[in-house]
Amino acid sequence: MPRVHVVSTPKVAELAKLYENVFRNVNIALANEFAVMCRYLGVDSREVIDAAATKPFGFMPFYPGPGIGGHCIPVDPLYLSWKMRLNGYEARFISLADDINRAMPGHVLRLVGEALNERGRAVKGSRVLVLGVAYKRGIGDTRESPAYEIISSLRDKGAHVSYADPYVPTFRVNGTELKAVEATARELRTAHCVLILADHPEFDYRAIAHHGRLIVDTRHSVPGGGTVAERLVRL
Repeated sequence: MPRVHVVSTPKVAELAKLYENVFRNVNIALANEFAVMCRYLGVDSREVIDAAATKPFGFMPFYPGPGIGGHCIPVDPLYLSWKMRLNGYEARFISLADDINRAMPGHVLRLVGEALNERGRAVKGSRVLVLGVAYKRGIGDTRESPAYEIISSLRDKGAHVSYADPYVPTFRVNGTELKAVEATARELRTAHCVLILADHPEFDYRAIAHHGRLIVDTRHSVPGGGTVAERLVRL
């Protein structure tokens, strides 16, 4: 049953909400930076996080992604840090977490560029199929979605970008309206790179693994193993 927790003042209530947002922002940033570090070390970050989550107390798993979106997590903590700056205090965790999370779209772009380069292709002229432009799975909310920066940068570099998202029929990037396509076998096969940004449950990940020539999976949603391992790049 829903329960109302009563606090002493509206300020306490607002700070409780902000603290919860900051908690997630900081822990997502830690997971994102950890994923980058694991890549340098040649280790699967998801395997490490899942192993750490077997600890029976004191650990809550957060997972890396292509960036953060929505209104609460990427925006509201900055209101608090701005207010604290007015009061003469620098909220260092909030600032550092924001820096790390906002760097993730650039990290994803580097992964795409490196993966294409290893296969003898430049980003320019490559066909990239983006799966999911909402900021998280199962919804159509694109506010602050990392897909904006990623798709814009790919287009600026000369890539031919299309996207599939069952929740977002149109997606406007820098004044250009893109229309969603279906993630059919043909679309998957003709893309030089399939880039997964939002792991919607409607996507057929086994079909993606079967048909995708190169898959950059920022959500650890495509099953690995077998021949797909040679074509799969994870965050």
